[in-house]
Amino acid sequence: MSRSAGEPSERRSAGEPIVQKILIAAPPAAIFAAWRDAESLAVWMCPAADMERATVEVDFRVGGAFRIVMHGREQDYAHQGEYLEIEPPHRLAFTWISHFMPEGEQHTHVSVSIDAAGEGKSLVVLRHEGLPATDSYDGHVEGWAEILRKLAVHLVG
Repeated sequence: MSRSAGEPSERRSAGEPIVQKILIAAPPAAIFAAWRDAESLAVWMCPAADMERATVEVDFRVGGAFRIVMHGREQDYAHQGEYLEIEPPHRLAFTWISHFMPEGEQHTHVSVSIDAAGEGKSLVVLRHEGLPATDSYDGHVEGWAEILRKLAVHLVG
């Protein structure tokens, strides 16, 4: 089942992927560039209302690693992973490791596809697989929806 950015969260069964979709008024190359640039990621890769910025390190190549620390008012949220696929400007896949997930279930997989959808627009589909059906799952549903909204605002202004 696909989920559009902004839809309400609902509990899923273990292993069911999160799928978020958003139409952004920018070409695929601009959206892809926003995913590869640490300064850009620092602006929009922080989903909660109490997060205004993130600290990001990126080695953008297959086998390269990234680290994203989302800074909240009361707590920081660290995430890291490794790039598995990079196919400019249409596809990106990486592991996603969150230390706020249950022990032994921290390593998941995210893919992002970016397809032209009319003049100057793109459809972005984010798929996150391997999350257990826990509060962390629900947080990721809401978090990815907000991240994609912030990406759109970042690119469109």
